[in-house]
Amino acid sequence: MSEEILINVTPVETRVALVENGMLQEAYIERTSRKGIVGNIYKGKVVRVLPGMEAAFVDIGLERAAFIHASDVVNGQSSEEGNDTPKVVPDIRTLLREGQSLVVQVTKDPIGTKGARLTTQLSIPSRYLVFMPGTSHIGISQRIEDENERARLKSVVETAAAAETEVQGGYIIRTAAEAAASDDLIGDMNYLHRLSHSIHERISRVQAPAVVYQDLPLFIRTIRDLIRPQTEKVRIDSRESYQRVMEFVDEFVTEFSEKVEYYPGERPIFDLYSVEDEIQKALSRKVQLKSGGYVIIDQTEAMTTIDINTGAFVGHRNLEETIFKTNLGAARAISRQLRLRNLGGIIIIDFIDMEDPEHQRQVHRMLEKMLERDHAKTKITGVSELGLVEMTRKRTTESLGQVLCEPCPIRDGRGFLKTSETVCYEVFREILRVNRAYDAESYLVMASQSVVDRLLDEESDNVADLETFIEKTIRFQVEPFYSQEQYDVVLL
Repeated sequence: MSEEILINVTPVETRVALVENGMLQEAYIERTSRKGIVGNIYKGKVVRVLPGMEAAFVDIGLERAAFIHASDVVNGQSSEEGNDTPKVVPDIRTLLREGQSLVVQVTKDPIGTKGARLTTQLSIPSRYLVFMPGTSHIGISQRIEDENERARLKSVVETAAAAETEVQGGYIIRTAAEAAASDDLIGDMNYLHRLSHSIHERISRVQAPAVVYQDLPLFIRTIRDLIRPQTEKVRIDSRESYQRVMEFVDEFVTEFSEKVEYYPGERPIFDLYSVEDEIQKALSRKVQLKSGGYVIIDQTEAMTTIDINTGAFVGHRNLEETIFKTNLGAARAISRQLRLRNLGGIIIIDFIDMEDPEHQRQVHRMLEKMLERDHAKTKITGVSELGLVEMTRKRTTESLGQVLCEPCPIRDGRGFLKTSETVCYEVFREILRVNRAYDAESYLVMASQSVVDRLLDEESDNVADLETFIEKTIRFQVEPFYSQEQYDVVLL
């Protein structure tokens, strides 16, 4: 399986595309105006304790107070591997009090109306390891299946941890550590110890609420978390970001240095492999199957529901065979869409009813097999009496639709359209694309009132930077009959 990673960096946002066999499988977007905060460590202040929910709200300096459950508050009782005793959750009032300072880490970004989710069990990731200052446990990724390799890795880390006297803590050995040299693992441990020491120094200096540690920017996290031995190329279209990535690669992942390259091409990097088109398709409810059938995906706050239909596919042999082939194709498409759209939480899949138990088993196995490639943790049930498959997918950040879209005010929140921010960034990309292809003296952007208002207000600095970069002026004109998603770039 060939795999490439494309990284598109602009002053307003960073976008990453993971492409397998020429097809977009995952997309990540981080905007300068609101970066994800998962993994960040804060010194917060408890503002409200809720005994009825066994939880508390903590001010970490964000717009909304963050949420921590009693089970996520470390109270000195660490559960070691092999201990199956159920963990007793103590009364939240014995753990926290209002006004108390608390060092916490974000495990889930604020999503929708919900604030960030927190834990006091800190974990600091590196290329091969995750360091946990509060425990003595050493775990290993389940995706490393070779027992001899698991034993070797655990032995290296246990020996090095026992020899360390200054910094105490536990470790999780990540999937990327498979076949890693002992010296590389120990180098990772030393890096994590230095980082942990600087974090604790900052904790003692700052007043709550304050950020203590921020995770790496998306384009460097991509190198740390996504690059694998089967990755053939990582292409970055920003020279400055490429140089920063190479500094990281030369220090931590030297074996991948020849795979990372700067992309200076005239053609926008996301036009390779039609990534831009695939992102647009991923915002639609309907996913067309190759057979002629289709899948409908509806995302709500509570869950995501997925419905499969035969559509134009009429089959060749009989109805059961037609249904079976449609469901098999849908299982492949659904696993890709979950990754591409970054859908999380509870997911209900309504496959077309199959009479043959063997067909049910094969469709279920196909879904399981395709989900094995997913970076996010998934859990899947069998086919229920109602013919439904229930599953969960770990959600830590907003879905692609939540990042790029907002509820449609005309449909009373029952539909979605791209946000004015998303449309503005599309306008910027279109101007750059047109500027490469044509020679114009200036440009006129025709768009809806909300988009023009944003371009002249919140995005005015970015417009000025773009004008400086292309050395041409950009004018704007409101088109009252344009929807928020419509725009035109006219050459003058």
